[in-house]
Amino acid sequence: MSSDTLAKSAVVPGTPDRADLPRIVPQRRPASAPRASLVVVGAGPRGTGLLERIAANAPELYDGRGLDIHLVDPHPPGAGRVWRTRQSPLLWMNSHAEDVTMFTDDTVEMAGPVRPGPTLHEWAAVNGRTFADRRTQGGYLRWVYQRAVAGLPPNTVVYHHARRALRVEGSRRERQRVWLDGRDTPLPADLVVLTLGHLDAEPDDEQRELSAYAGAHGLVHLPPAFTADSDLSALRPGEPVLVRGLGLAFVDLMVLLTEGRGGRYDGDTYVPSGREPVLYVGSRRGVPYHSKIGYDWTGERPPLPRFFGPAETEALLARPDGIDFRRDVWPLVGKELGFAHYHRLFTAHPERARGDWAGFEARYAAAAAHERAALVAAAVPDPADRLDLAALDRPLDTVRYGSHAQLQEGLRRYVEADLRRRHDPAHSPDLAVFLALLSVYGQLVRLGDVGGWWHGFFSLLASGPPGPRLRQLLALSRAGVVRFLGAGTTVTTGDGVFRAAGASVPGAVVEARALVEARLPHPTVERARDPLLRALHADGAAATPDGLLAVDRTDGRVLDRAGRPHPRRFALGPHTDARGSGAFTRPRTGGVAFRQNDATARAVLTFLRAPEPPATPHHPLREEPAR
Repeated sequence: MSSDTLAKSAVVPGTPDRADLPRIVPQRRPASAPRASLVVVGAGPRGTGLLERIAANAPELYDGRGLDIHLVDPHPPGAGRVWRTRQSPLLWMNSHAEDVTMFTDDTVEMAGPVRPGPTLHEWAAVNGRTFADRRTQGGYLRWVYQRAVAGLPPNTVVYHHARRALRVEGSRRERQRVWLDGRDTPLPADLVVLTLGHLDAEPDDEQRELSAYAGAHGLVHLPPAFTADSDLSALRPGEPVLVRGLGLAFVDLMVLLTEGRGGRYDGDTYVPSGREPVLYVGSRRGVPYHSKIGYDWTGERPPLPRFFGPAETEALLARPDGIDFRRDVWPLVGKELGFAHYHRLFTAHPERARGDWAGFEARYAAAAAHERAALVAAAVPDPADRLDLAALDRPLDTVRYGSHAQLQEGLRRYVEADLRRRHDPAHSPDLAVFLALLSVYGQLVRLGDVGGWWHGFFSLLASGPPGPRLRQLLALSRAGVVRFLGAGTTVTTGDGVFRAAGASVPGAVVEARALVEARLPHPTVERARDPLLRALHADGAAATPDGLLAVDRTDGRVLDRAGRPHPRRFALGPHTDARGSGAFTRPRTGGVAFRQNDATARAVLTFLRAPEPPATPHHPLREEPAR
């Protein structure tokens, strides 16, 4: 397999027509009627999605008086930090180009109008099954941003402030003041919306201790970070490097330290450049995320939701004593995933099931959790056709190897089997489970912060790497550049080195002078490096037990510690307890983030149409309008 053809950059469309450029039409207003002002902190895809919904809803909800929209982000509008066009072309998206859209359709449950638009593959004119590079996605997002700005009402001015927001001041009844780094006067804001995206975090106690140990002994320790932003130059050729994490951050690390250092693939063989370190990689599960599914859906879809829909969500929310995810929610999730799996098995592969679907469905619906295993065993003869969520979550829990060499062979067999299964439509119940995961996610967002385990499980099954990346991993393993540590990986220090051990090879230890934490940081409101988020929390904004910013899930207003929504402050994105699965999504899958964007946009426009009289002066602007 050659990665050259798979990672080939798309041709980015040229300069848009003048009709697509931002509309900048400022008009004078009497001093007694100052222009409305909206500050959006974060101009990446989530901020862009909000802007698109403001443009879509404005004809219905806004009266047309002057509006200033201030986008605050040190990175380019549209692409933001993660999708910026100035990054390695070796880094791919994690989705097929046909599965990426920034536009709504009639599956999105929202009050605002549908405004269709092209998917990434339609915009970039690439094959829909391509895994486009991130720079191409950055170009798409920039175009979506320009289109959204062009669709705003007349008398609207959009400003981009390439700075960081430091804090927000102002009471609940007065105009807010947003202070920016390097600016001596604040931005006035009738409303503030935080669309911060993924954030950096201060290290926790373990990471501080590891960094201190590395500093004292001349070692290399790279804490959790965005791999594309990490300085990997300290990882020297040929030397062992311990890596914790087998998710998408590891895939980026793998690419940058191999092809990024001059290596190449000759079919299924990796040809080293000699500049690669040796990566010893493990995690709690010990296996990489499951490959992206490599075939399309055909035939009847499972009727979702079936056991975990809006009615069940409302019942959970109505519980006076709150909910426990494992006790109250997971049984509904498991039943929903099983329903989708067996619906597909009975309707698409009936020769592998006993009886008919109608009879099985009735028994399945009536069965308690402890009864379903026997029901499934009687109806599905081959254990490989049964859905075992526990085994999917922890596939190596009961597996032990006698040596690291045996572990390498065992893990390669595991990855090879996963690739075969995820690219074989004979196993299409896997795709049905994927559809059920998307349905479940839409309900869980309504429940708020359900803890970190669920998001890891969802990523394991639904957000894994492209198949070609796992084939590259196999080639690197055979070449000895990547060596697996297995499940239950732990790292300790001693004698001036880092030591890694795991449960898969009892008693075995690997020593190295470098350690990389290949995972994204988990920025709680208290540990986020973003000063604005920390200042909001210090000023009284509530946080969940997992450290997420608490918001009103109807429209994204920030909640205080008494549970009161702030009338002038909103937040959307992964730093909140209403986080969706991403700022963009697959077409025709409900678009949780789009639904949230629409609700917030409508609340913003309704407020700005008739806001309370401002209690702070309108400061003159120094930045030029965005063009």
